[in-house]
Amino acid sequence: MGTQLRLAVSEPGSDQDRLEELALQLRGELLTLDVGAVDAAPGGLAPEGTRSGWLAAAGVLLVSVQPTLQAMGPVLALARDWLHRPGPQRTVRVEIDGDVLELTGASSAVQERLVEDWLTRHAAG
Repeated sequence: MGTQLRLAVSEPGSDQDRLEELALQLRGELLTLDVGAVDAAPGGLAPEGTRSGWLAAAGVLLVSVQPTLQAMGPVLALARDWLHRPGPQRTVRVEIDGDVLELTGASSAVQERLVEDWLTRHAAG
């Protein structure tokens, strides 16, 4: 049975187009990992008269993985590495069933411990 991680990318001052661009960059890298799928999260109904019935939520990805440390750990490690790259300060908000972990580009022992605790709560082994 798989788990779905919801990853929401944010960057101060960014519009929806920029958030979509950032999410596409992150998606491309996530697809190199052992994940089931990486899809745009639905954001709601599209305006009347458009082709699609649903809009994607800007900057939000749904990552399907097995609920194990071996599967979820690399996803979080990649997100943290991605946040340390040059550019504006970004944040990736990771969520499973309402339990939220907010990752920033800051490197700290406290954030490392938060990641480990969060993974332990959601990994099956």
